[in-house]
Amino acid sequence: MIKVDILTLFPDMFRGVLGESMLKIACRKKKLDVSLRNLRDWTADRHRTADGKPYGGGSGMVMKAEPIYSALEEILKKKPDTKTTRVILLTPRGKQFNQKIAKRFSKLKHIIFICGHYEGIDERVRKVVTDEVSVGDYILTGGEIPAMLMLDAITRLIPGVLGDKSSLDSESFEDNLLEYPQYTRPREFRGMKVPEVLLSGKHAEIKKWRRKEAIKKTKEARRDLLWKR
Repeated sequence: MIKVDILTLFPDMFRGVLGESMLKIACRKKKLDVSLRNLRDWTADRHRTADGKPYGGGSGMVMKAEPIYSALEEILKKKPDTKTTRVILLTPRGKQFNQKIAKRFSKLKHIIFICGHYEGIDERVRKVVTDEVSVGDYILTGGEIPAMLMLDAITRLIPGVLGDKSSLDSESFEDNLLEYPQYTRPREFRGMKVPEVLLSGKHAEIKKWRRKEAIKKTKEARRDLLWKR
């Protein structure tokens, strides 16, 4: 089981995601234990202020360091074993998230996500994180949606969460290839037919066709992945 703590100013954003589909099943199976931590609970003033104006001027507000430090100290109690516990800051400055990173994180025992918001986080927070991760070269309102995305990608790799383990081996980005085309009934739909090889029952031929199509689709849509191969 992976224990996940999510430090956020907007915990309600996660309730729908955690209450549906695979993440709900993972929690029910006790493969995943998620705690939503409202950073305002670690603020020191009656207004529960978690942000402030940036030194040096500029637009917007910056998330304060004190609530994040206090939350981490209460959750971790002591210095964590970084082999099993990682503190992840969601930030555009981070390393781009991919399937390889998702696999590595799925083997951890404890993950703490720090969700930034507003114009960013006080730079001193970076002293207590183990990983800085980005989900892409674009700007979002905060780190909540990236945290959901990463949690979904990581959880499905936890043994016992998905019913068919073998399905993981043929998914997109495994072996740096996009997934091959998939079909289901009916055999013909509006003049579009299922490739005959998939109806042949010849497993070796089907496997060969799928490999060829995966390479073809990757070449068309993500040629950069082929270079990684």
